[in-house]
Amino acid sequence: MRAGLLLNMGLRSLARNKMRSFLTMLGIIIGVAAVIAMLAIGQGARTSMEASIASLGTNVIMVFPGAQSAGGVRMEAGASGRFTVEDVEAVRKEAPALRHITPIARTSAQIKAGGANWRSSVYGVYPEYLDIRQWEVTSGSVFSAAEERSGAKVCLLGRTVADSLFGAGSDPVGQSIRIQNLPFRVVGVLAPKGQSSFGQDQDDLVIAPFTTVARKLLATFNAQSLYASATSAEAIPEASAQIEEVLRRQQRVPEGESSPFMLRTQTEITQAATAMSTTLTLLLSSIAGISLLVGGIGIMNIMLVSVTERTREIGIRLALGARGNDILLQFLVEALVLSFVGGLIGIALGVGASALLASTQGWAVLVSPSSIALAFGFSAATGIFFGWYPARKAARLNPIEALRYE
Repeated sequence: MRAGLLLNMGLRSLARNKMRSFLTMLGIIIGVAAVIAMLAIGQGARTSMEASIASLGTNVIMVFPGAQSAGGVRMEAGASGRFTVEDVEAVRKEAPALRHITPIARTSAQIKAGGANWRSSVYGVYPEYLDIRQWEVTSGSVFSAAEERSGAKVCLLGRTVADSLFGAGSDPVGQSIRIQNLPFRVVGVLAPKGQSSFGQDQDDLVIAPFTTVARKLLATFNAQSLYASATSAEAIPEASAQIEEVLRRQQRVPEGESSPFMLRTQTEITQAATAMSTTLTLLLSSIAGISLLVGGIGIMNIMLVSVTERTREIGIRLALGARGNDILLQFLVEALVLSFVGGLIGIALGVGASALLASTQGWAVLVSPSSIALAFGFSAATGIFFGWYPARKAARLNPIEALRYE
């Protein structure tokens, strides 16, 4: 039997029971829409997280004070470890796999400019910090190494701080601010970086020379952490090993004892975030897939009812010479039409729901062609799988018994 005739018969049969056909498709519609929306949310979250991690810089290695044992007592992380300028210089000279390294002294302070004030984080760093983080300056310039060594009271403002103190879109280069009542001259404004993967505003900060922050704001000569970048992504493991070896020697850590500091690389953070987002996407997709399963069961149920209602019609067609394969294909086409039409409506609904979430809730969503193809493929497979049994049952009816069916 020709494919066009089979399709025409299937459409006419479904059109006779419009409401029942729509209710049957509803499960497929909801399932496909849910799959597309859930995949869009998962992929959007993954893309957003990857962009946030990329904003940390290139080939980054971070070193933090860690837990340490003292006199048999395990101390909490960060309780004892601090890094000296000598540690930084030793790493710089003896770790050839590193491109840049900077100590970081961080504090939180009230910042004033004219009649405005704003509380923000103040980072004391070397000028290389901006190279490590691939952070551009949109206005002004970076303070020099000479200014860092002399403890000059100069600073760069994040976009959030600049807008809060001087007004949105302002250029405060050359203006003066006060940090803990110490005057600082603004020499540059940083390009916006947005939120981090932890939801923190990366632009809400002030960057100043390490020596200035450590000595004049924190009254110390030590750094709270180190920030470095390897010469390449492939060199990150080697660079990490070199940093650990030099710091253990500098801090005289006995052989066999754990290091009083922790190393975290950008690669590790990316791998952890990717694994988490993949798990989230699979979980959301599995939940949405249940809707497709329920929709398929609905198709099978309605098709079985249709076979029972049309038993006499099937008997007449068989008596007039129709083959079992013709009957099977007719009912299989009806199931496929239900799943295809439901899939198309579900795709439109899923894309619309994703766009609505993005506009109303501000969520990062990403509807990819692969997710649409996957959802539509599942809907087609559902129609074939759940439509096969009713179609096969109809094709195996005995013509005599079918004709006598009331």
